[in-house]
Amino acid sequence: MASIFRELSLGHSKRESTPPRPPPPPPLEPPSPSRLCPTDLPSPLGDLSCNLSESELRATAYEILVGVCRTSAGKPLSYASNSPNHNHSPPLQRSLTSAAASRMKKALGLKSPGSSGPSKSRHALTVGELMRTQMRVSETVDFRIRRALLRISAAQVGRRVESVVLPLELLQQLKLSDFTDQQEYGKWQKRTLKVLEVGLLLHPHVPLDKSNPNSVRLRQIIRGALDRPIETGKNNESMQVLRSAVMALANRSDGSLSEICHWADGIPFNLRLYEMLLEACFDVSDESSVIEEIDELMENIKKTWNILGINQMLHNLCFTWVLFHRFVTTDQVETDLLDAADGQLAEVAKDAKATKDPQYAKILSSTLSSILGWVEKRLLAYHDTFSSGNIENMQSIVSLGVSAAKILVEDISNEYRRKRKGEVDVARSRIDTYIRSSLRTAFAQRMEKADSNRRSSKNQPNPLPVLAILARDVGELAINEKKVFSPIMKRWHPFAAGVAVATLHVCYGNELKQFISGITELTPDAVQVLRAADKLEKDLVQIAVEDSVDSDDGGKAIIREMPPYEAEAAIANLIKSWIKARNDRLKEWVDRNLQQEVWNPQANQEGYALSAVEVLRIIDETLDAYFHLPIPMHPALLPDLVTGLDRCLQYYATKAKSGCGSRNTYIPTMPALTRCTLGSKFQGVWKKKEKATNIQKRNSQVATTNGDSSFGIAQLCVRINTLHQIRAELEALEKRIITHLRNSESAQAEDFSNGLAKKFELTPSACVEGVQQLSEALGYKIVFHDLSHVLWDGLYVGEPASSRIEPFLQELERNLMIVSGTIHERVRTRVITDIMRASFDGFLLVLLAGGPSRAFTLQDSQLVEEDFKYLKDLFWANGDGLPVDLIDKFSTTVRGILPLFRTDTESLIERFRRVTLEAYGSSARSKLTLPPTSGQWSPTEPNTLLRVLCYRNDDAASKFLKKTYNLPKKL
Repeated sequence: MASIFRELSLGHSKRESTPPRPPPPPPLEPPSPSRLCPTDLPSPLGDLSCNLSESELRATAYEILVGVCRTSAGKPLSYASNSPNHNHSPPLQRSLTSAAASRMKKALGLKSPGSSGPSKSRHALTVGELMRTQMRVSETVDFRIRRALLRISAAQVGRRVESVVLPLELLQQLKLSDFTDQQEYGKWQKRTLKVLEVGLLLHPHVPLDKSNPNSVRLRQIIRGALDRPIETGKNNESMQVLRSAVMALANRSDGSLSEICHWADGIPFNLRLYEMLLEACFDVSDESSVIEEIDELMENIKKTWNILGINQMLHNLCFTWVLFHRFVTTDQVETDLLDAADGQLAEVAKDAKATKDPQYAKILSSTLSSILGWVEKRLLAYHDTFSSGNIENMQSIVSLGVSAAKILVEDISNEYRRKRKGEVDVARSRIDTYIRSSLRTAFAQRMEKADSNRRSSKNQPNPLPVLAILARDVGELAINEKKVFSPIMKRWHPFAAGVAVATLHVCYGNELKQFISGITELTPDAVQVLRAADKLEKDLVQIAVEDSVDSDDGGKAIIREMPPYEAEAAIANLIKSWIKARNDRLKEWVDRNLQQEVWNPQANQEGYALSAVEVLRIIDETLDAYFHLPIPMHPALLPDLVTGLDRCLQYYATKAKSGCGSRNTYIPTMPALTRCTLGSKFQGVWKKKEKATNIQKRNSQVATTNGDSSFGIAQLCVRINTLHQIRAELEALEKRIITHLRNSESAQAEDFSNGLAKKFELTPSACVEGVQQLSEALGYKIVFHDLSHVLWDGLYVGEPASSRIEPFLQELERNLMIVSGTIHERVRTRVITDIMRASFDGFLLVLLAGGPSRAFTLQDSQLVEEDFKYLKDLFWANGDGLPVDLIDKFSTTVRGILPLFRTDTESLIERFRRVTLEAYGSSARSKLTLPPTSGQWSPTEPNTLLRVLCYRNDDAASKFLKKTYNLPKKL
């Protein structure tokens, strides 16, 4: 103590005799991190409602720090001399080394600088020197504060520092002579008075009554001092009034620790001062680095707790904020600061659970809300915040945000404690929100980008539609999410990737739904979009399934969030509409062109209709267009297409034969059963012939075709050729379908084995039936219509010997030449055969239903058989025509009936009686039943035998018919 007072007296004597020259001004201070505070990160520690700057607050905090570090419990304020002769080493004087290991930094997980770091280059400092440097205080100011503290110590020996109002004592001890000029002194005095105002009037520890006379007096003094500096001498009246008011206000107590002067422990003033002290833990030459000597510095900072009213809980909270704030204000590069803040939050969480102090809860809520607000601005759109350059920060930021949210919800929220505890996973809920929010934002950005890309590429060939571009971008976004962000989020949300892709699925689905609702036809753009959507959905679902493989429900909850796009169904519906439209147009084309078709045999070398060439070409083009559609389900919808085309071809085949008649169209109506005329034969016969011919023309059902050139022989041949050609082309079409399938990206092995999907089922049978009908119609038209004048009106009329078959053969041969030259060789045999059948039927019809103008004697049978041989020979053509076995097959009936014409009349009558009795039994014994005409000629059929008798030119036959049936001799 003697040495202290000796230094004190020496100091006084020196200053009173020859004031020393003031030291040089301090160097320019680097900017305070507090002044770098981002606009989106307001201080949660409260607004002081005064114009104290950050540097003024720091200066006040330094004065408190030096004051508390110069004394310890039970000892007076002391001053540590910098003199090398001084033997004492109080706290401020202890030497430090740059390599000091920091237990506190290790505990906080803070990195230590390397060999080239700032701490290595720092000269050995005392704790006092380090504090001054860290708090940006010049040596001049520091010297002034220490000298003032010596004076205070001398004036109040034995008093604890927390029992004095330090600004008040400094006001009294520091004079104008301690400063370089009046301006500096005036500025310092105003700052000190503002400190008193903030601590005692604006933010007192104990709530202040507005009518308190001391507060009124103090306010008046401070207001007056702002205009004119006050005299601070010990005996000055103004100073005495000031001291009286200040001490009265500072000594007001809430009932605890009455020894303490409450001038700097009111919230938020104390917290802002403490914040200034804690910021000193960061290296002034590297603002993102905590100094290695933080243990010693923090030990001294905590000595201010009594003056500032700080406890461990407030320290934990303030230190958390300072660590976090420093990370934000130093370009957010030191992740270990975030980790340290997160570690401190664990202590804060324990404090929050242990206390119910409403004032602490308010500060805690404000601080955590500020942290969480900053965190969530980044995490609610983390795709914009984080990239490959700073992704390592993300996990620390998420962890900090989740920790803050959990404390806010679980420890502060009364509603949560009362109703929701155990029901809500705060961390998972927050992460879920961040994922969904950020991906919605990212999706909107991708959509805007896709739209921009579309506009910029609109002049390029085949530009992609917006939703196709978007699907591709969203797919890339999902893959990047799974690779980069989901592993980080999975720490707090087990199905982070699933939530992400479910969100993207819904976002894209909303756009796709609108797009699909506006599609009316299949376009390349529509197919591209739907295919892109289908691929995107498969990729997103795959990620969701993989992410949820270990979940209790197997990922069903996530999948339920992803209602199917049904893009394949939409494509299928569009394809079906496309197929229907094509088939409808093809059917209309068939109708229109068949109405104009003239069936000209000279239209092409193959002798089939041009309309068939066109319809086959259109079908081929339709198949080609179908397989060129950029769709994934060619095999699946192929049956619909083939069925439609099959129906169109069947319709063509049906229309091609329509109106051309059939075999029955040309067979004349069977004339009434009569018997030949005897006696004046020729005169009566010709009259009957003319009458019969008129009857047959009237009943022939071919009146509608007379005069229509489209139903001529050549035209019918062209129709037959056309149907044959269509049927022949079906095989080639089916082969082309197989080729298309092989080139289809989605075809499977079973698609080739499924023959029904590739075959035309209706058209082949329609063509076969059409060829059959037209061939028969052609044969019977030639014989019964075109050659009726030589067959029905000429053959065996009157005298058989003079009206034989030669004229008919000549006309028939001419028609056969036309047919042979027109009809396709593959169906020629079929058509010639039908003409032969018609000729044989016509020959029989003349013999058995030729009417009363024809009559045959037994001798005529030889020439009839001879004529039939000539008819067969015409079709055999010396071996160049039809095969003998085919001719024999179709001539069987004629060959069976011709022997009846050489059988004598009595034998015929007897045979007729026998077969009639066999056919009709006892009812024919008394009177022979007249057998009906069946048209199925046979030597054993009663009607056939009766007709041979009707045309037998002898008396025995005439008498039998007259007696038995009284048949007329004329029609």
